[in-house]
Amino acid sequence: MELLHVIILLFTGFLVFALDKKKKRFPVPMVLVIIGICLSLLPFFSGTMASKELIHDWFLPAVLFTAAYQFDVKHLKKNKWFIVVLSTVGLIAGVFLLASSIHAIGLVSLSFGGALLMAALLMPIDSVTVISVQQKSGQDKQIEELVEGESLASDGTSIALFTAASALFFSGQAIHPFVFMSDFFLQVLGGAAIGLVLGWLFSKAIHLLHDRHYQVMLSIVLAYASFYFAEHLHLASLLAVITAGLTLSYELEKSAESLEQAYRNHLDGFWEVVEPALIALIFLLIGLEFLTFIQWQQWPIIITVFLLTLLVRFLLLAAAAKTVPTWRRRFQWSELLLITISGIKGTVAVSLLLGLAAQEAQGLEHILSIAFGTVILSIVLQSLLIYPLSKWVAAHPDPSVRRFSEE
Repeated sequence: MELLHVIILLFTGFLVFALDKKKKRFPVPMVLVIIGICLSLLPFFSGTMASKELIHDWFLPAVLFTAAYQFDVKHLKKNKWFIVVLSTVGLIAGVFLLASSIHAIGLVSLSFGGALLMAALLMPIDSVTVISVQQKSGQDKQIEELVEGESLASDGTSIALFTAASALFFSGQAIHPFVFMSDFFLQVLGGAAIGLVLGWLFSKAIHLLHDRHYQVMLSIVLAYASFYFAEHLHLASLLAVITAGLTLSYELEKSAESLEQAYRNHLDGFWEVVEPALIALIFLLIGLEFLTFIQWQQWPIIITVFLLTLLVRFLLLAAAAKTVPTWRRRFQWSELLLITISGIKGTVAVSLLLGLAAQEAQGLEHILSIAFGTVILSIVLQSLLIYPLSKWVAAHPDPSVRRFSEE
């Protein structure tokens, strides 16, 4: 990608952020993706190529680190068990259920391994998209906190899930659930441990520094060191970044209030400029790549798979919220629907799809087309539905339902 392309895309992103102040009915990620699709029709952008390395290795660590350290750890503590269940056991169950549905219906001629790979791409929700949309959606704060926490955890664990599914797909070996789950949890626990240790060490170092420039420099090192260290060890690299950011946030909270605010102001001064620039580039690049992957004759299949992802997510949420005794009365059905719609797919799935595009295997072109089309539908349609659905849920509360934060 040439420098002139980057400058034009950054300026386009600036215009979108500057002109759309409310970001409610027309969320920024959706607008940027649509603009990117339109720009891809221009000959000038015909050579603009995104890659997994660009999005996954350079953009996502910075964006996810910012989202993690800015996330209030108290919210994570409050919803921790629900989030843990959804982002581990629930995510695995969702992937197998979605894969089984796609394979059983026979929408496309894929092996179960191919269907499993597609499901591993499409079941996790994306924190970059979710947080960008939810912050201006007018959504109930407690639901917003829950979905943002789930999306951060899901981004971290999704890489481990995808790695296990892709290894099975390309090797052609039979699927052994125990081996699949053990590989998944090994990567998850290893990535989390790296982020926890590095986040704690770097937080102590930041407290020793008094120059805000050095504090910011150290936070940049933390974001990328946690990612590349975990990547080198073949562990969940994005989870390492997220855990490092959350650990830094937790350690900052233990400082005196004046010092914590000073630290956060210094870090925010840098990361809150970098974050929207990277978000603009990511979603514009997703739009630019859309026509490269999509096969127009597959739109009926894409729509069906998109609806299946929503149905499976709703069933999993209902199973967790309505069958576990301590969670049974914490959600009304309309809130479960809102949480379902709020689970948008996005950047991580696209970065993994770009990595798959460089490989060859039977049926891979169908996976790329259907998965990419489903991600685009998710970004556009779910982003549009969150605001009006949030308003409707707020206008029809169920007084018999206890709020999720009550213990």
